[in-house]
Amino acid sequence: MNKEIVIGTRESRLALWQARWVAEQLQSRHPGVNFRLQGMKTHGDNILDVALAKIGDKGLFTKELELALLKGKIDLAVHSMKDLPTELPPGLSIGAICRREYPGDVLISRRGLKLAELPSGARVGTSSLRRTAQLLRFRPDLQISTMRGNLTTRLRKLTEQNLDALVLAYAGVHRLGLAEQITQRIPFDICLPAVGQGAIGVEIRSGDERIQSLIDSLNDRETQAAVTAERALMKELEGGCQVPVGALGRVDGEMITLEGIVASLDGRRAVRDAVTGPVAEASALGRTLARRMLAAGAAEILNAARQEFDLHA
Repeated sequence: MNKEIVIGTRESRLALWQARWVAEQLQSRHPGVNFRLQGMKTHGDNILDVALAKIGDKGLFTKELELALLKGKIDLAVHSMKDLPTELPPGLSIGAICRREYPGDVLISRRGLKLAELPSGARVGTSSLRRTAQLLRFRPDLQISTMRGNLTTRLRKLTEQNLDALVLAYAGVHRLGLAEQITQRIPFDICLPAVGQGAIGVEIRSGDERIQSLIDSLNDRETQAAVTAERALMKELEGGCQVPVGALGRVDGEMITLEGIVASLDGRRAVRDAVTGPVAEASALGRTLARRMLAAGAAEILNAARQEFDLHA
């Protein structure tokens, strides 16, 4: 076990923070092993002038890391779970899901106003169709400004583009030490998070028992159950980061409650539902909730969203 272990990661500031955190956790548990980070740019990192929904690739921020993993250039890859497609390439698996940070979205407002207090027609920046749909459902008067780039870039654009506010994931803001800029944690009844938001995943080669044994202790049972349920919901919906789907699994003892939403891009139509069941049935609960939502009208909403962004092309 003395061989150097290479950890693959995107090169963004947040991704490097997450990979370093994983490396530090592993180093503390395995002091005799040398861990090294290997940064690389992904397709999504290289295209910053086009909305994610219009690129239409579900592996935007993971494919290059996964190829390196399959070729043996790295030993494991660290991802934000919300970036990881629900279907992994053959030969790869999720080896661990680390304890989740608070999974919700936050508002960063230039004038310290909460979401309900923003003036009519306020300009709000976000990179997410999920956020756009739910924000417009709550405040149809808002003007949504599509924004790409890493967290630091988006914060800079808040001033440069004279926006009233930004909506971002709490986890990223907190991990980069910027939590003092947060104006409001947006309540879940207004905006459900992205599938897997706030959780860090470790992807490995299937059957690699040596690496699996190294990372086993990083896995958090409650987070794994919650994210497993959310990902099962997303997979059954055939969604991705390019469609307006939100979900949140919450574990209480041996039970898990999964809540999901599918909303039209203008926020006018939405199907929101929840299901509760045993933690051991997390995947089945996700599939059950998805089927119920599809039957209640989510299928039509998703089809309309895909057609609008020409995702079938």
